[in-house]
Amino acid sequence: MNGFIGCNGKPIIANIERLYRLMDREDLQAVVVRGGQNVTYLAGIAFHGTLARHLDLAGSRRGVAVIWPRQGAPVFVVETTASGAAARYSWIERLEIYDGYHESLFKRVSAALLDLGVASRRVGFDKNFIGAGFWEEIAHSCPNMIMCDSSELLDEVRWIKTDAEVSAFRLGAQALDSVFAKVFPTVRNGERERDVHGRIIGGCLAAGSEFAHGIFNSHRNPVIYCGESDFELKSGDVLRTDYLAYVDGYPGHQSRNAVLGRPSKQQAADYEKYRSIYAETSERLRAGVAVGELYEFVYDAFSRIGWEYKAGLVGHSVGAWWHQQEPIFCRGSRAALEPGMVIALEPFIDHWHCHDLFLITDGNPELLSPDFDTTKMFVIE
Repeated sequence: MNGFIGCNGKPIIANIERLYRLMDREDLQAVVVRGGQNVTYLAGIAFHGTLARHLDLAGSRRGVAVIWPRQGAPVFVVETTASGAAARYSWIERLEIYDGYHESLFKRVSAALLDLGVASRRVGFDKNFIGAGFWEEIAHSCPNMIMCDSSELLDEVRWIKTDAEVSAFRLGAQALDSVFAKVFPTVRNGERERDVHGRIIGGCLAAGSEFAHGIFNSHRNPVIYCGESDFELKSGDVLRTDYLAYVDGYPGHQSRNAVLGRPSKQQAADYEKYRSIYAETSERLRAGVAVGELYEFVYDAFSRIGWEYKAGLVGHSVGAWWHQQEPIFCRGSRAALEPGMVIALEPFIDHWHCHDLFLITDGNPELLSPDFDTTKMFVIE
């Protein structure tokens, strides 16, 4: 367990021990984070709706930032409209509240760094999430500070989960699979993709998710990730899904296939071939295996049955706020699996898309999303 307690006795589920260890490795006296996954991870709050967008826009006038020093208490710099939610849900006690329409976020960050006594030391930033103008502003305000890009260090911190984080993923996975189980049987011939998509998203929100997103498509629709449309479903359609249901910032992230009506012999045979390769890949989720090797295994396995694998990845790590995190399971990557990682395995080809969360252990991988049986394709009678 992590063992760190925030304000109001709220346990800190982020891997702070690992953060400190990696900060020491890089001789950092503090890290300043601006991006959604890092803020959510270190502040312990998943902002909703409009407030959420400001974590993703690097140049937002209403952004927030977390300062986590190596020594002393962290600081949460929040815009006034986000201060109520931060005070209620964050485990960080010290809030620095500013008015984004009259003051710059990084002017307040600079003042906090000076107050913490680290403005002339090495400080890490998630640089990819800070607008160029803001970067120049803080460099001007703290001219003696050594500003380091710690984006990769923060990725490395986040990819080893605490027990509490693993529990959070289980909750999200349970919520999402319960929605699949409820919505799939309701799908009917002639209704639109957007109708079913709406029921899935609504079901996730009703099940406790603060936000959810994903895709729902017929195999006859060649355009995916284009927003669910008025495309009408027909008997014989293979349905492809790829959804996320975030509960307290941590997502369940699964994909399930279904067929509307009885599957043809070809559909049943193809799913069996696909699912067999998926199962063989999952068995290789062992500590020490390079993720690029998993990509090559999937590519070669499909080639042996005459299918061309075109996707750029076969899986990825998962974390708070944004699901697709490092390491990415792509060709050539030498990043190795480690015990404590939670990964999303998703070797997909055309409309065949099975996708689950797994915990990497010292032995066999642990399936965190076991509530929906994917060994056979779901049939909607």
